[in-house]
Amino acid sequence: MKWSLLAVVITHTIFSTGVHSHILRGSPVNSLCDELIHPAGYSCTEHTIQTKDGYILALQRVASRNQNLRLQFGPPVLLQHGLFMAGDVWFLNSPEESLGFILADHGFDVWVGNVRGTRYSYGHVTFSQTDKEFWDWSWQDLAMYDLAEMIQYLHSIANSKIFLVGHSQGTIMSFAALTQPHVAEMVEAAALLCPISYLDHVTAPLVERMVFMHLDQMVVALGLHQINFRSDMLVKLVDSLCEGHMDCTDFLTSITGKNSFFNASRLEYYLEYEPHPSSVKNVRHLFQMIRKGTFAQYDYGLLKNLLIYGLSKPPEFKLSLIPASLPMWMGYGGNDLLADVTDVEHTLAKLPSKPELLYLENYGHIDFVLSTSAKEDVYKHMIQFFRAKRRSSNL
Repeated sequence: MKWSLLAVVITHTIFSTGVHSHILRGSPVNSLCDELIHPAGYSCTEHTIQTKDGYILALQRVASRNQNLRLQFGPPVLLQHGLFMAGDVWFLNSPEESLGFILADHGFDVWVGNVRGTRYSYGHVTFSQTDKEFWDWSWQDLAMYDLAEMIQYLHSIANSKIFLVGHSQGTIMSFAALTQPHVAEMVEAAALLCPISYLDHVTAPLVERMVFMHLDQMVVALGLHQINFRSDMLVKLVDSLCEGHMDCTDFLTSITGKNSFFNASRLEYYLEYEPHPSSVKNVRHLFQMIRKGTFAQYDYGLLKNLLIYGLSKPPEFKLSLIPASLPMWMGYGGNDLLADVTDVEHTLAKLPSKPELLYLENYGHIDFVLSTSAKEDVYKHMIQFFRAKRRSSNL
């Protein structure tokens, strides 16, 4: 019961409201290109890269249905997904509603990132998914290795600076990676949806409860390393939690805040793709941030901190190190209980620059990626921001 509560609390995805299983066991069997992008009529190619610590990651490159726009590649843009998601989240709505398709149709050279552990990037040169070492990472590794390697790869292919888009955990990764000068110099501008760096004002009721109960530490004590919602154990536990114990139709609000603009009739379809696996260590790192109110590296405890960092406490990521010259745009919502407005303001106060802001009072955490009205509410403003930063392009 406690394990299923932990799983439900920290996911940023959606649970079915039907009478059958709340998490579907099935999952896509083909590549992201074959599953979602080619069927919509878009050109898509698969790419793989290897991180410095040995993980094999998948990237997809997406081209518009209008091939006249693709005679010359436009500005490269990398889409970085959030926690328990993968690159498929940018394509789960129609081509007229999904950011990945919209950017391609506006002439951008769209690249889709998939971090380690997701079903599209499930590989390592040495470890298998059953090895505990495979899951020994948190979001700081996703930032320092996965995202940094993706940006380097795109920069080398395009031979130009890139645009970066992140959602939720993708923004934590972006902030951390951009404090590294060699990464920041390859990025022309960043657009961050539901930006997160500080988390001490998270007000989602179930998240607060699980953090207070220290369920992340209990899970570690049980020797578990992976959070995989598609395992039989988690499917049964979450079902037992929902049936007769809690109202699963209201789970999403309890976890993320109210989401008003996504199409609830597509829940079953979304669940064919989400959620993806993540590591227990990653979740524990996020819980540390909520408890401590810091934007810092993983806390191993006093002795191991001294061994790894040479300090009793883990070093903080200093947002002041992100170049003031790097243009940034942020979209955030008043109904988002994960990227709380107070925490967003804390982030803004630490940055050396003043990002352009889009505040939508009625938007929740999931609305920014799955809203049926996001094209007008959010994405057109993001595209205008990118165009303004690349006036010399052919867009």
